Amino acid sequence: MENLKIALLLMVVGMATVFTILLIVIYLGKGLICLVNKYAPEEVTEKKQRPEAARSANKNGISEQETAVIVSAISMVTHGLGKVIKIEKV
Repeated sequence: MENLKIALLLMVVGMATVFTILLIVIYLGKGLICLVNKYAPEEVTEKKQRPEAARSANKNGISEQETAVIVSAISMVTHGLGKVIKIEKV
């Protein structure tokens, strides 16, 4: 019976230690991400859509109105971070 108590105590201490270390790793990772985003943000370059890209979208049978709706939806979902490169009908 004494061995069982020691085994359970050792298991609880070991699991608590692993849980604590994982929490430390998670919060240090989040902190590192925040620091990197604050002091070294990614450069955002906005490029206008080339006429060739618009024409190729029309060749696929997608109207300009549908293209505008798709681009608008992607922009809303990704909060302006996503961009549409190619649209294909499946």
